[in-house]
Amino acid sequence: MSTTQTILSTLLYHGYDGTKGFTGFANEGTYIIFAVILVPVYIMLAAWFLGEPRDTKSGLLGVSYLVGLTTSMWVGMFILTVLIGIVFYGGAPEPFTNVGPP
Repeated sequence: MSTTQTILSTLLYHGYDGTKGFTGFANEGTYIIFAVILVPVYIMLAAWFLGEPRDTKSGLLGVSYLVGLTTSMWVGMFILTVLIGIVFYGGAPEPFTNVGPP
């Protein structure tokens, strides 16, 4: 590794290496979000279909909005994560490349 690469690696990475395994996939935080934080959303969804008066068409419309909004946020954040990895860290993040700096 040349001196320039060593200096740039030190400035860009500050001694941090990549994480082991698949970054961003199911871990403790994911379980907390889906099992604890989203409980009010689960209750709301159940109320749309189990409550009175029932309106299946409106319930399905609400589910469609939630799925569309969630999908657009997750896909957008995924694209931003890849772009930030390429621009600031010299390559796409896992699972597209190897662990750690190039």
